[in-house]
Amino acid sequence: MRAWWLAGAAGLALSGCVTSGAVDQGTPIAAHDDRSEDARVADLLARMSVERKVAQLIQPQINSFTAEDMRRYRFGSYLNGGNGGPYGEEFAPASEWLRLADEMWEASTAPMPGGEPVIPTMWGTDAVHGHTNVVGATIFPHNIGLGAAGDADLVRRIGEATAAEIAATGIDWNFSPTVAVARDDRWGRTYESYSENPELTARMGAALVEGLQGRKGSEEFLGAGHVISTAKHFFGDGGTEGGVDQGDVNGDIDELIAIHAAPYPAAIAAGVQSIMASFNSVNGRKMHGNGPLLTGLLRERMGFDGVVVGDWNGHGQIAGCTDANCPQALLAGLDIYMVPDDWRGLMESLTAQVRDGTIPMARLDEAVRRVLRMKMRAGLLDAPRPSARAIGGDYALLGSADHRALAREAVAKSQVLLKNDGTLPLRGGQTILVSGVAADSIGQAAGGWTLTWQGGRELTNDYFPGATSIWSGIRQASEAAGATATLSPDGSFTTRPDVAVVVFGEEPYAEFAGDRTNLVLSDEEGLKLLRKFEADGIPAVAVFLSGRPMWMNRELNAADAFVASWLPGGEGAGVADILFGRSPASGRLSFSWPEQCGGAPLNSAEGALFPVGFGRALGDTSPLARLDETCGFLADGSAVEWFVNGRLGANVAASAGTTDLPNLRGQAGGIVARGIDNQRQEDAREIAFAPGAELTLRQSGAGAGAYRISYAIEGRPTAPVTLRIGGSELDITPQIENASGKSWREMILTEECVAELGDSVTIASDGALTMRIAKITRQDLPEGTKCSF
Repeated sequence: MRAWWLAGAAGLALSGCVTSGAVDQGTPIAAHDDRSEDARVADLLARMSVERKVAQLIQPQINSFTAEDMRRYRFGSYLNGGNGGPYGEEFAPASEWLRLADEMWEASTAPMPGGEPVIPTMWGTDAVHGHTNVVGATIFPHNIGLGAAGDADLVRRIGEATAAEIAATGIDWNFSPTVAVARDDRWGRTYESYSENPELTARMGAALVEGLQGRKGSEEFLGAGHVISTAKHFFGDGGTEGGVDQGDVNGDIDELIAIHAAPYPAAIAAGVQSIMASFNSVNGRKMHGNGPLLTGLLRERMGFDGVVVGDWNGHGQIAGCTDANCPQALLAGLDIYMVPDDWRGLMESLTAQVRDGTIPMARLDEAVRRVLRMKMRAGLLDAPRPSARAIGGDYALLGSADHRALAREAVAKSQVLLKNDGTLPLRGGQTILVSGVAADSIGQAAGGWTLTWQGGRELTNDYFPGATSIWSGIRQASEAAGATATLSPDGSFTTRPDVAVVVFGEEPYAEFAGDRTNLVLSDEEGLKLLRKFEADGIPAVAVFLSGRPMWMNRELNAADAFVASWLPGGEGAGVADILFGRSPASGRLSFSWPEQCGGAPLNSAEGALFPVGFGRALGDTSPLARLDETCGFLADGSAVEWFVNGRLGANVAASAGTTDLPNLRGQAGGIVARGIDNQRQEDAREIAFAPGAELTLRQSGAGAGAYRISYAIEGRPTAPVTLRIGGSELDITPQIENASGKSWREMILTEECVAELGDSVTIASDGALTMRIAKITRQDLPEGTKCSF
């Protein structure tokens, strides 16, 4: 690796020549240390106190500490969370991100008392589809779209552009690529996966590593304009039961490794410097504390020698751990704790555990050695402050014309044409009506992890300077082709158009907020518009925005052409390039497309409407047979209401022990139930369980159908939680633990996990527990629907 920082360090004023942690105090930072990697790290370790070693393993978030804290404690790294921005402003301009980077670097490199070495800190960020935490950065398609493009060179170029924009703002480390092999599309992070196919995922992930870091063995590797990359999440995140985020992955371990660990050897061969541990469990053991896999598989079998970093308080989910106390994670093979807020308590507990022998000094040194080695390889031990580096402060790189052109190319290549009766391509001379609220929403097209953690349609286009909505792209293409385009979100018109384009889909989400129990799109705005145009005899093109394949039989029937657009990001002109035939329709499915609505995993052509690899060329106008529109999950009036809109249904009673709770309110038998607001005034209940309390809901008369319970858990359970239904008793403690702190979820109970559904449900908690309930219904669901929590 070349001394890439010299380009920015040349000619620095005296104030820029601060001392480097990797060299003796008083030595200018430009004086590169040419000792071997091992010798240099050994020298640093020999001069570090236990406290400073532990600090290298602590990674807090920027909103929970100050520069003075950095100066005092010398954290090895820090991060910005999905909703975190410099100085508490998540929409801060790029200059503020760089100012904070300089401030933290300067605090971490201030002279240390007692002769201890000064070691610069490093900043990590989630730039998962461009440097999209920063206003004005280029917004690339999410990975699911890049998987459909299937172009590794394109992904590599996206990595290079993203790294340059990250480095311009002073950030050193990217928590990307996600190399999850998503096998259940109900998972809320499916769009972060390139494919259900491990080989395709491995190829794309390795390409992004090369783009972010530079090619291993070349002069560019971790050089100017490149950043440290992270393959995540090791491993199994895409294989949880029911697609539940952070849930359980179960099965034969060799079969699981063959699918879910398959992308990691390719990333390691590409030189990835860090790997992030996953939230999920594998066969009942949380990955953050899974020594046989974090150490045995990753280190010993795969040969990884870089840093294993934790995910957001993931160590706190290990049995016997808290966010502030968890030696188990370090002993299992974690090197850096991502501890957003409880960093003080964790530093204190780890330091004490090293001193009392709970954590051997050799294990502490091993972890610190890996962190120092990664910093050394990235040139961070010798580099000047971020603003003085080669491209530090080059804000013109953010959203540059070249980067936006690359994003537009990626959008066009990612579009998958599923149906076309000849309506496409759009042509000159046509009058085109563009409808749907998503048509002119860059926020919806970009999806989650865009400016905020969850993203959102509420982020108006003003938040995306220089970006282009799908509507704007169509308008520009229409003008160039000699067509006339009009925007009408509700589909109304005064002059009959020749063709309509309907842009619709999922609202943005991230992580567990996107978990689903089926693959039905509940928002029927697009369906209604397509059916309206069908009834009017107006040919209609569906442009579907989604983070996963979904059951679209009704929309496919109503549309004359259908484009799976995924989450294309900020260059809507790339969508227009396909609609007008300016680019070939080359996108191909990287996930099986479902024929049924229930969401059961496919991962093969069996049961798929369209298999992996499917996608039409624009000239393919072969007809698509009419599709079955029946689905047991549709709101067709068949649901029996047990608790809806704050009221118990007919013949439904609630009780705590032997005492009734009229309308699920009041206090009895260790239960306190009170009304809370969910979507309207007091339409939900908060249920507080004392240790040993039980809540029962019962309907008199014959009951029928699966139970669907909308619920949320406030805090992690302190003791076992059980569910009694019919003649069965289920230990649901792991599911309740996983649901804690994750807003509203849906529990589905079918005969797949309960022998007899009966006419009552009892929830019992051996310890204190707070549960919220918004809705309980019973409904006949499609045959084979599995239980989910």
